[in-house]
Amino acid sequence: MNQTNAILIFELFMRPLLLTIFFFVATTYCLQGQSLSAMQPLLDTGYFARKSVESIKIDGLLTEDTWEKAQKATNFIQNFPIDSLMASAKTQVMVSYDEKFLYIAAKLYNSVSKQSYVTPSLKRDFRGEANDAIVISIDPFMDRTNSFSFGVNPYGVQREGLVVNGGVNSEDLSLSWDNKWFSEAKMFDDYWTVEMAIPLNTLRFRNGAKKWLVNFYRIDSYNAERAGWARIPNQFAMISLAFSKPLEFETPITKKGQNISLIPYLSPGVSRSPSSAGSDKFNTRSRFNYGGDAKIGLGSSLNLDMTFNPDFSQVEVDNQVTNLDRFEILFPEKRQFFLENGDLFANFGVDGIRPFFSRRIGVTRDPSTGQNIQNRIEAGMRMSGKIGDDLRLGVLQMRTAAIDSIGQAANDFSVIALQHKVFTRSSIGVLFTNKEVSGSKDFNRVAGIDYNIASKNNAWNGKLFYMKSFDPFKTSNDKAMGGSIVYNKRNFEIRQRLYSIGKEFNPEVGYLRRGGFLRYAGDATWKIYPKNTGVNKHGPMVDYDFTLFPSKGITDYDLNFIYNILYKNYFTLLFRARRDFTRLTEDFDPTNSGGIKLKANQEFVYHSIIASLISDQRKKLVAKLQTRSGQYFNGSRLNLDGEITYRIQPYGSISSVFSFNRLRFPQPYKSANLVLAGPKIDLTFSKSVFLSTLIQYNSQINNINMNIRFQWRFAPASDLFLVYTDNYYADNYMSKGSALVLKATYWFNL
Repeated sequence: MNQTNAILIFELFMRPLLLTIFFFVATTYCLQGQSLSAMQPLLDTGYFARKSVESIKIDGLLTEDTWEKAQKATNFIQNFPIDSLMASAKTQVMVSYDEKFLYIAAKLYNSVSKQSYVTPSLKRDFRGEANDAIVISIDPFMDRTNSFSFGVNPYGVQREGLVVNGGVNSEDLSLSWDNKWFSEAKMFDDYWTVEMAIPLNTLRFRNGAKKWLVNFYRIDSYNAERAGWARIPNQFAMISLAFSKPLEFETPITKKGQNISLIPYLSPGVSRSPSSAGSDKFNTRSRFNYGGDAKIGLGSSLNLDMTFNPDFSQVEVDNQVTNLDRFEILFPEKRQFFLENGDLFANFGVDGIRPFFSRRIGVTRDPSTGQNIQNRIEAGMRMSGKIGDDLRLGVLQMRTAAIDSIGQAANDFSVIALQHKVFTRSSIGVLFTNKEVSGSKDFNRVAGIDYNIASKNNAWNGKLFYMKSFDPFKTSNDKAMGGSIVYNKRNFEIRQRLYSIGKEFNPEVGYLRRGGFLRYAGDATWKIYPKNTGVNKHGPMVDYDFTLFPSKGITDYDLNFIYNILYKNYFTLLFRARRDFTRLTEDFDPTNSGGIKLKANQEFVYHSIIASLISDQRKKLVAKLQTRSGQYFNGSRLNLDGEITYRIQPYGSISSVFSFNRLRFPQPYKSANLVLAGPKIDLTFSKSVFLSTLIQYNSQINNINMNIRFQWRFAPASDLFLVYTDNYYADNYMSKGSALVLKATYWFNL
């Protein structure tokens, strides 16, 4: 390395690294050393729940004497649009409990008589601004880091989810988690009501607890408001756990009896595949799968999940994307088995550098079609939960079957994770992953440690991490380390990230875009809140991202000037001016569609203009659009991405995701028009019968995909699915293979 590069590395990376470490030590000392008085206003008022002495019928009518005598949680405060004002419409929430259930009731008044409500459909797990709803967030261990979330809308539609990472961002709420609970809602001229009964066995908590933390929040479509019982400042997500209030029980709350659930399934099906790639002759194969899951409570706060021959055919297919990146695309986890306490395994490292990614287990890629396919899991177990108030434990062991047709061997996966709470909301975690190929000495292992920082008032969040991988061959550059810090106040937000990834760092059970580099990135946003206008907030933002390889110098950077505008009716606008620099580290076709590749070590500087909008999501017709135009490597790019949705309230929606990229390059490089279109129809005939149809045309990978899924929820957390999938070559419409699967599951509580 020459002297110039050495100085450059120090200026761009080592100096910020030293400052970041100093920053962490200083902020940790200051923030964690704050006296309790800094949070006292949040803790002064709470809710006292009396034990119910009568049977509560879950009918949404609130006729029980329990609700008449219960304390009323009211005086909700806006989070959006103006966090200094009370909610426009009055809300009352009541809580009670007995030996089996936690009960929640709510009476939600309207601003006008006979008000109409917004719901995207009757399908469970709604989210977004296009809703009316009441939600309860339950933090049984009072760690302000993880919570259970249960919500109901005026039509009685349920949603349940898990909040992780303290609810710092809206993405920290996962609605893929599913469980068994009961609710009903009723609509009247001037208000609507809700009753919920959540089985205590559904929740994880310490037996004999006298106090939890909770928050209740309401989404009010008529007034375009989000409001909570605990005040959450506007700069934070409504799911933030830093501001939850105490829920105190009249008598200690306990679980009694067994806590065992069995969820078996039966799944007959038939599939058809070409006898060889591109052939018009097909092989048809029948199948009959069976298996299931078991959930066993090991005490009140630790759970053992076991699975035998699981089948995930009912999981919705991934939305395809046009990939103009040089790296693998990350798709989210949707499978139930991996979700509860999933953050304990999945949140080590940072985005783009994860030592564990659960989709490496049970999903693989067919090299002949480029499609993700199921890699059968023979069996697995996962133990996760709390050991005491401050220590979380996660252990996972799974085995996947060999796939002879693509030359993939069977694999064993093991993961161990520990996380210990420190100070008020911070934690230290350690992780170990192991992947072994059956019948060989081939293995891959990663060990890592995380220090997660979160201040009491949620203004500071961040982490430091260190990881090392182990392979049969010896390496000396197999480590990854770095840190990030976020400071978020009402008028100003700054984020800084600094990573160093060894060239031989190899997390095979995780996700890594590439290795062998240093990265320094960050952004700063100024937020302006105008008065007496339709704009909620607006302001400029600067964003930068530098990547440096020690032997090559800077290989990538982008500089952005952005202006954001958020209106009080949820309409959003963004404008961005961007400058990119790329020095290719290997040959690359910028169309990713088989053209002549640009050569490694070539340098490109290019500029572009980007704009996006999201229309008012409370309307029946909603648009999300983004356009980009300008230079692109040695050519040009004109892009339009979008999603148009029409809501047929309350019975579903018709939508289409589309992407068009016009790429032009000088000869002899290939120009291309890349088209992606994905019309989707979601119909909900009732709160228990759903039909979805998704068709995706992707010219980049020459594929047309069709997925039709019928679901009948015939009992709580019990379903009948009928799923049809098909894939075609987009140029000649020849089939790549199809399948028709029936799957029935039933949830037994023993």
